[in-house]
Amino acid sequence: MSYFTFSKNLSPSNWTLILLPLLFLALTFLLILPSNIHLNPLSSNCSSSTSSSSKSLSTDTTKSDYRLLIGIITLPERYERRHLLRTIYSLQTYNTATAHVDIRFIFCNLTTRGKKVFIALEIMKYNDIIILNCTENMNDGKTYKFLSGVPALFGDQPYDYVMKADDDSYIRLDNLVESLKDKSRVDMYYGLVMPCDKDNFFPFPPFMSGMGYVLSWDLIEWMAQSDFGQDETGGGPEDMWTGKMLNLNEKGKNRYDNAPRMYDYKGPSPSNCFRHEYVTNTIMVHQLKENDRWVETLDYFNVTSALEPSEFYHIE
Repeated sequence: MSYFTFSKNLSPSNWTLILLPLLFLALTFLLILPSNIHLNPLSSNCSSSTSSSSKSLSTDTTKSDYRLLIGIITLPERYERRHLLRTIYSLQTYNTATAHVDIRFIFCNLTTRGKKVFIALEIMKYNDIIILNCTENMNDGKTYKFLSGVPALFGDQPYDYVMKADDDSYIRLDNLVESLKDKSRVDMYYGLVMPCDKDNFFPFPPFMSGMGYVLSWDLIEWMAQSDFGQDETGGGPEDMWTGKMLNLNEKGKNRYDNAPRMYDYKGPSPSNCFRHEYVTNTIMVHQLKENDRWVETLDYFNVTSALEPSEFYHIE
């Protein structure tokens, strides 16, 4: 029987029975899913390769109050960690009327055939990787290379803020987005101020902990144009160096300390000003270097509570 013969044999009441469920499903989707909730911050973000195509932005047309780029400093061989972070952040929701957030994984040149093949597959699948033209390092200019290179990659549609984060940091995107909402968009330096123990003396000026700190776009542009950073990139831990660069040049005057909402994982260690128990309004937990620490942290924040029962898996 052809489609046309079939359709002619249907009465108006039968057509009603067919069309009503479809109409109900369409209305349910439109009414239940708010337009300002971002469900997948990784797969719908802008491209991250350094080619010209990388500068096209997300297809998400929601107008946001500000734009934030998060660069996660990592190593090419940490495939499992990137998979974990992609999963975690793709499941988080935040208000896209407040912010548009892009997340990128940052590392230096690939040195083996295996890395080149596997990373190429990741880029083809996720397109969320930036490969810097440098030799892999921790405190010899990698972070500066990333921050100072951002304007050249994204200058056609700049961000309001750029965040550097570690791959052992767990970011609560909704709290981060809300926390930045009322902060200055110029000359801004945001994070966990170190040293945080005001009763003890440290022989260096204040800086934001390398677990994760945010700079306003004008400071990123200044870093790209300044000769200071190129001469000082080997001058110690990258977070101290960033603070030193800003302090000596009287930059980052609008500073925001987020203690106790940004902190190190405590575990069995004694509490102090930067390491303590979980807090409900957490922005970031740092030092999650082992999977056991990730399990404990994710369990505390109930990130799997939305998992629905199913006959396809047995999880007690």
